[in-house]
Amino acid sequence: MKVWKIIIRILNILCLLGFLFPTWTPKIKGDHSISSLEQIEINGTKLEVMIRGTDRRNPIIIFVHGGPGCSEIPYVRKYQNLLEKNYTIVHYDQRGSGKSYHFFEDYSYLSTDLHVEDLLELTNYVTDQFNQKKVLLIGHSFGTYIGMKAAAKAPDKFEAYIGIGQVADTIQSEKDSLAYTIQQAELAENEKDVQKLERLRDSIESGEKITPRNLVRKYGGAARNINDNLDYYIGFLFSPEYNLLDVVRYLLGVSLSQKILIPEEKELNITRIVNRLEIPFYFVMGKYDYMTSVDAAKSYYDQLEAPVKDFVLFDHSAHYPQFEEKEKFAYWLNKTVANLEKKSNLRK
Repeated sequence: MKVWKIIIRILNILCLLGFLFPTWTPKIKGDHSISSLEQIEINGTKLEVMIRGTDRRNPIIIFVHGGPGCSEIPYVRKYQNLLEKNYTIVHYDQRGSGKSYHFFEDYSYLSTDLHVEDLLELTNYVTDQFNQKKVLLIGHSFGTYIGMKAAAKAPDKFEAYIGIGQVADTIQSEKDSLAYTIQQAELAENEKDVQKLERLRDSIESGEKITPRNLVRKYGGAARNINDNLDYYIGFLFSPEYNLLDVVRYLLGVSLSQKILIPEEKELNITRIVNRLEIPFYFVMGKYDYMTSVDAAKSYYDQLEAPVKDFVLFDHSAHYPQFEEKEKFAYWLNKTVANLEKKSNLRK
């Protein structure tokens, strides 16, 4: 009994330390490097912002995470080492998400328009900090909804927009997702999954529900070369950027954000909101992406007007080409930025 009491006390202490453990992001060597993780006052709230790069004079990239509410700060470092060599990388937890979730803050007014205002103010902050005119804006998944609106509203702040796992017509995307998942379940001879999906067909095709994400993942429509869920679990437990209290914030933020923002996305389809961008844009899609389907994104791409645009397909990826094929993505990004720099100097 005494031994078990000691063990329980040790576990309680470890758990308490896990909740109170101070967080940071590892240092990057170099006279001009930056590696910071801090709360910054933005648009009337405090947002957690992580900035990393080997040279703060490099072009700035702001990443807008998806979800809604799914911060990538807990695990993203393992995938961006190549990018940190040539860019100053900014990740932030959106209002009410992750480390930017504050227990006593009122989030009843949360909207994508508010997220856009936060993003634009954050853009002002980083351009002032690093004495640059513009940034490259990259949205991922639901973050592309926010990114598209921001790029359309304030094109003067951005050199270009890149949408990875670009959202488009949600009903079309879910129909594609449903068809793919049923096909894969049939090929796997899993009649139980087929029947479950068929029972959901009417509600998915009407826009009331989405294709169950656990089945999309099961059949390779979310990730093929990484385990994105495992990345989160490992990040939550071992990443210095998050402690256990931050994990609680993360879970509460996901619940809050998805309850409010997913219905908004369905009601206010991005394809009817933004039909032209005044800056170059690029849609970067994984061939097997059925979280936000390739065909839906391509249909949206075809109707969008812009001075320069390109649709880039990664053949061995699903919803995370920037992670699943990180070397190829870094090469493509470097080449794209070099072409942009011929027309406009990113560094001021």
